[in-house]
Amino acid sequence: MELGVIGTLIGMSCMGSFIQRVSGFGFGIFVMTVFPYLLPSYGEATALSGMLAASMSLVVAIRMRRFIEWHKVLPILATFTVVSLGTVLIVSSIDQKLLKHVLGGILVAVSLYFFIFSERIKLNPTLPAQIGLGTLSGLMGGLFAMQGPPAVLYFMASAQTKEKYIAQIQTYFVIGNLMMTLFRAEAGFVTPAVGMAYTYCLAAVALGAFVGGKVFKKLSAKVLRKIVYGYMAVSGIAAILT
Repeated sequence: MELGVIGTLIGMSCMGSFIQRVSGFGFGIFVMTVFPYLLPSYGEATALSGMLAASMSLVVAIRMRRFIEWHKVLPILATFTVVSLGTVLIVSSIDQKLLKHVLGGILVAVSLYFFIFSERIKLNPTLPAQIGLGTLSGLMGGLFAMQGPPAVLYFMASAQTKEKYIAQIQTYFVIGNLMMTLFRAEAGFVTPAVGMAYTYCLAAVALGAFVGGKVFKKLSAKVLRKIVYGYMAVSGIAAILT
């Protein structure tokens, strides 16, 4: 890999990890605006994103394990696992340029949703909600490595404290991403290029998570999210036009 590519991967991984540690999600959304242009294939980009996100989430989930309520995690996680397996298997058969355009549309839609509707829509943490949002999360995770937004809706609604929200969403991410990494490895997406990039970026992910953990108690997550959503919208438009 060229030094410029390595530097970009490291910088994006550090920022993505920081964003996810502060807001609870956003690693895949952030890095997938750039990773598909730096890795040999779209499938490899999703594999790298998932592996790095799992590593970051694992540390947080272990440290906050006392806040996990498993009965709120397992149903949506099981649904996600089944759906994501099917979507991972078809990624290689879909035109990659089309996927980037669809990804752009998803980024714009998600950013608009959080800007406009996130404070208006109320969601009860019921089993039908778990299955429905788990299905959406599996589709978005398998195709775009960004399973976060649907799961965030559920865990924000079901968690009584921000500690429970962070603990449960990170547990969901680490298990889900580990499962998808196995699916992607079977599909041939975990390549030597992905392994090399993962090695380069792992320390950056740790740094981002460390700094994000310090900021978590002080910075308004609402302000940070607005910045991220604006970036998502601009990146989504760029992906659609290119």
